[in-house]
Amino acid sequence: MVSKNVCRLLKAPKVAEREMVVVQDVPGFIAKIRSSRRYVEALLALVTGMRLGEVLALRDPSVDLDKKMIYIREALEETKAHGVRIKSPKTKAGRRDIALPDIAVEALSEYRRRLLEMRMKLGAGKLSADALLFSTLDGGLLRPGNVSSDWGEIAADIGMPEITFHGLRHTHASQLIAEGVDIVTISKWLGHAKPSVTLAIYAHMFKTDDSKAAAAINAALGE
Repeated sequence: MVSKNVCRLLKAPKVAEREMVVVQDVPGFIAKIRSSRRYVEALLALVTGMRLGEVLALRDPSVDLDKKMIYIREALEETKAHGVRIKSPKTKAGRRDIALPDIAVEALSEYRRRLLEMRMKLGAGKLSADALLFSTLDGGLLRPGNVSSDWGEIAADIGMPEITFHGLRHTHASQLIAEGVDIVTISKWLGHAKPSVTLAIYAHMFKTDDSKAAAAINAALGE
């Protein structure tokens, strides 16, 4: 029998932190993926910051193209214990409403039109009230791992294999930060439980400007 924890005798090795790669030229990137089979899913992640599981859990009523809004109320996950299933978000912050830019409204409108046309050809009829927007041919749940693999092939084909699907969400966050959006708003937009979570993930993206701090102190001192 071991009388003590031998792991305490050694220090754990340091793992180098890897910064997730984000898209630098967003318009150019969108042009490259426009004809891909995962264009709409990727575009939503890029322009709304939605997680893959949130995109794949979208039902037809969750998208209001007239009001240009998406209502996130569910998320899809895949685990060994439960397989692929749809569940409520982990936190209340995960339930949120997101305004859609025009490019997303146009893409979703075209996607929905093509989806309905395909269903009519297959004799499946119109979408039911709880139908998933992104599903298998028989309306079943998509596996996140398969979608991620599809995306990996697409990214490699356009010469950008370093851009993961989750990297699209990070790209969106980086755009909000670059535009000077406050951390509380960004946190709510991304569905984080609290702003400290957002800061922990994206702190390196906030560029420090000591001149502003100095100016504030000078103003306070009347100088």
